[in-house]
Amino acid sequence: MLRDIAIDAGVPIVCYWLSMAFISHSEVVALIVASVFPLLKSLYELLQRRRLDPISMAILLGLMVGLGALFIGGSTQLLLLRESLFTGGFGLACLASLLFRSRRPLMFFFARFSAAGSDPALCAWYDQLWENAGFRRMQRIITLVWGLVLVGEFTLRVVLIYTVSPATVLVVSPTVMGVASLLTIIWTMKYGARAGKALARSH
Repeated sequence: MLRDIAIDAGVPIVCYWLSMAFISHSEVVALIVASVFPLLKSLYELLQRRRLDPISMAILLGLMVGLGALFIGGSTQLLLLRESLFTGGFGLACLASLLFRSRRPLMFFFARFSAAGSDPALCAWYDQLWENAGFRRMQRIITLVWGLVLVGEFTLRVVLIYTVSPATVLVVSPTVMGVASLLTIIWTMKYGARAGKALARSH
């Protein structure tokens, strides 16, 4: 994942500077050129999975939002915001899913896929865990943290777009997103393991 962070931050900025030097001095053109790599990377990851699951759906929706912003947009700000449009929306969806106490929060479905995959028996077992109050609380806390992290990243990107140069945004934003995702994944694994042990002891 650290390698991916370096690639996601490094390749677009190289494409940006090459475009500014050899293609056009227009920042909009340079940002479009810099957008090609993230879009191709998302498409490759989607094709590599070869099945429709929650993670593939997230990649597909992110790809569609990115392409939509690329073709509709023309402003520097919108092109810079492209990558965070989906993550910000996904973060808001996580927070919104917590408003419905009788329904499962959004991150439950990603956790179920990670734990059970497409196995019907394992999925049924995971669904039964929802009957446990401690398990419901754990899933809601995980969804809350992910929602806040993703909305926070989106907010930070907006601030960066209007305060620093486009080149700086291309470097800083993917790095912040990558590090934030990595730390949140580590926290999720540790918290999930600790909460799982507490649930096991209670039974």
